[in-house]
Amino acid sequence: MAARRRTSVKLGVTGLGERQEIAPGVFINTVYRGCTPGFVITDEGLILIDTPLIPKQALDWRQQIEMEVPGLPILYVFNTDHHRGHALGNQYFLPTTVIAHERAYKEMSGYTENFKERVYNSYKREPEIQQQLTNIEIILPDITFTDGARLLYGGREVQLIYTGGHTPATSIAWLPEEKIAFVGDMLWVDQHPYMAQANSLEWIEALRRIRELGAEKLVPGHGPVCDPDDTMRVAEYILFMRQRVRDYYHEGKTKNEAKSGLVGEMLERFPVPLERKSKIESQIKSGINRVYREIQREEELATVDGTMGDALLVQEAQLEPA
Repeated sequence: MAARRRTSVKLGVTGLGERQEIAPGVFINTVYRGCTPGFVITDEGLILIDTPLIPKQALDWRQQIEMEVPGLPILYVFNTDHHRGHALGNQYFLPTTVIAHERAYKEMSGYTENFKERVYNSYKREPEIQQQLTNIEIILPDITFTDGARLLYGGREVQLIYTGGHTPATSIAWLPEEKIAFVGDMLWVDQHPYMAQANSLEWIEALRRIRELGAEKLVPGHGPVCDPDDTMRVAEYILFMRQRVRDYYHEGKTKNEAKSGLVGEMLERFPVPLERKSKIESQIKSGINRVYREIQREEELATVDGTMGDALLVQEAQLEPA
């Protein structure tokens, strides 16, 4: 294992959160906004999982990495998704090789000046952060994969596995020896999942696959380390939304009627801070909108082919958490 600097200085001296060593040579930071980034130390260099969006936090994370293993190169940055909270910090970890799913490359290739402006404007109520976002540089993946990839460096194995579900680009990093999975936004702990780009059936199936990995620790896209059982609440949330949306559809209700009627029910599934209620309600509506379109397609297919409806119900029943 690469030489590491040990000092009596408290970790995270910059005051932006302490790096936590969750296994020998595997670190995360749960304080940054946008994502929970991690890094894995190998004898040949570092493998990073996701990068902080806010420049001050990205620079702090790089400083913490260099404090832990001074002089060790960053071999790879792996983005679990194309969303800004996981990938816009890439520019602060160069030189390196960025790797992500091929769909993430497609999405990030479309990040125009208009996209950068929207990111900047989204922080208009936080001018100190907004000021940091005046020089956004989009660093696209250098390497992409379809189903998966395997990184073998310095005695470490990191498997990159495509899951989909949360978005068409979502992938996870699996450390089989350490039994740790970085699952990105597949898992939200005590939070309403963001479903605006979701495939709900695919998401539930992916959560089942994650449980079958044999992991002892899961690192979610946001928040602290948890265990595979925590995937159950997200699966139950998605299944509940699917069932209630289907109920509304069968009652002849429109998509807007479903959104209006179901937001209150969904809000009860996870705690919502008062200051974020409006944003979470909007997020839930986006998810209902997405699921309604899925249910509509499924029901239309069932009408054309009567056996299709039975097959979908069987598939959904098989995905229900045990």
